[in-house]
Amino acid sequence: MTAPARSLDPQDITGVFGILPTPSTPDADRWDCTHSIDVDATADMTQMVAAAGISDLITCGSFGEGASLLDHEHQLFTQTVCEALAGRGRLYAGVTTLNTRHTIALARSLVDRGAYGLFLGRPMWMSLDAASIVRFYTDVAEALPGVPILVYDNQFAFKAKIDTATYAALAQIKEVVATKHIGGPSLVDDLLATEGQMAVLPVDSQWAALARAHPSARACWTGNVADGPEPLVALAQAIKDGRFEEADDICQKMAFAQSAMFPGGKIENFVDYNVPIAHARLEGSGLVRSGPPRPPYTLAPEDYLEGGRETGRRWAALRKAYASKVPA
Repeated sequence: MTAPARSLDPQDITGVFGILPTPSTPDADRWDCTHSIDVDATADMTQMVAAAGISDLITCGSFGEGASLLDHEHQLFTQTVCEALAGRGRLYAGVTTLNTRHTIALARSLVDRGAYGLFLGRPMWMSLDAASIVRFYTDVAEALPGVPILVYDNQFAFKAKIDTATYAALAQIKEVVATKHIGGPSLVDDLLATEGQMAVLPVDSQWAALARAHPSARACWTGNVADGPEPLVALAQAIKDGRFEEADDICQKMAFAQSAMFPGGKIENFVDYNVPIAHARLEGSGLVRSGPPRPPYTLAPEDYLEGGRETGRRWAALRKAYASKVPA
C-alpha cells in the first residue's frame, strides 16, 4: 500500500457526497462476464459530476453493486474514477465484504489506485453485535492508519441499525470521520452522540430540515448525483447561504421525485430490488449510460422498474429547472 491518505477533520466535511453507480458493459448481466466495467461511461460520468462542483464521491455501496463486482473490477473502477477526478475531488471507495481480512486487502489495493478514503459497511453474513461492530472498524483503522472511513449504516443491508451508543464509540476512532445515515427517529440522537467527532450525513431530501435545527449538519449524501447534479448543487448553496425556505422547497421536490421508486410508498419494498431499480432510474434520467445490472441482482417486477424510470424522469425535470445553478 502507498502512503496513507491525509487524515480529515470531521468539521471540514461539507456539501454533497454523491454516490456513483457503476456503469456496466452490455454483457454484464451474464454469469460468464469477467470484465463488466464500462470505463468510458465511468470517466464521462465522473467528469460531469466533478465539473458541477460535487467533489466528494462514494462508490460501490448497494446500488453501486459493490457486492457483485470482482476484486479486479473494483480496482479498475476506482482507478478510472480517480483518474477522471484528476485532483478535483475525493473518492471514498466502497470496500464492504464478508470478512475483515478481505476488506483490508481490498481497501489497500484501492488506496493504491487513488482512493482518498473508504466507504465501509460491516460484514453481513451474520449480524454483528455492538462490541463486534466497534472491533471491526477498529481493526480496519489499525490496518490503514490515517485513511478516512465513511461508515455505511443501513439496517436493511446489515441486519440492524448501528445504535446511538455504538455511534458514540465509533466516533472515538480517529479514522472514522463520517457516516451515511439512513435517517429515521434516531438521526438527531446519533448526531448529538458523536459530539462533532463524526459527521452524520442525512439523505439529500432531509438535509434542509436537519441543518436548520442543527448547523453542524453541513453535508448530506445522495444517490441521485448521476441523474443530474444541478438540484443538489442548488441545495448545497442554499443551505450554505442560510436560505432555508429555498432549501426546503428543493428538498420537497427531491422527495417527490424519489417517491416513485418506492413501491407502495414503502422503503421495505424497494431494498430487495435496489440494484435493478437504480439502473431503471438512470435509464429514465437519461444522463448516464448505466448498462444492465450484474447477477444475481438483475430482475425486478416491471412496475418496480417503471417506478425507477419515473423517478429518473422527474429528476431530469429538476435538473433542467436548476441548470443555471451549475457552473458551465
